[in-house]
Amino acid sequence: MDAAEQAALIEGILEPQITDALAMTPRERALLAYADKLTLAPSTIARDDIDALRAEGLDDRAIHDACAIVAYFAFVNRIADGLGVELESDHMGKEQLRPPRDQ
Repeated sequence: MDAAEQAALIEGILEPQITDALAMTPRERALLAYADKLTLAPSTIARDDIDALRAEGLDDRAIHDACAIVAYFAFVNRIADGLGVELESDHMGKEQLRPPRDQ
């Protein structure tokens, strides 16, 4: 995948609706749908959501790992938000976390 395709994929993933035009496998689409639902409405996860992952070849361990990764990022983001951690650019232009400034 070249840089333009990567940029289009990232931009498309950030949209509210995932379109069929994105260069993703059915397995990646299933994982992304699961991650979105787990992030936005975790109490609505149902057997159908797990079955959709199994239909794409994910076993119990892979489903557990996907759930743990999504939950970990939600946890870390809430900790960072709760402590007022902000992003700043490093010397190479990449954003990195920094602690809140003293007032």
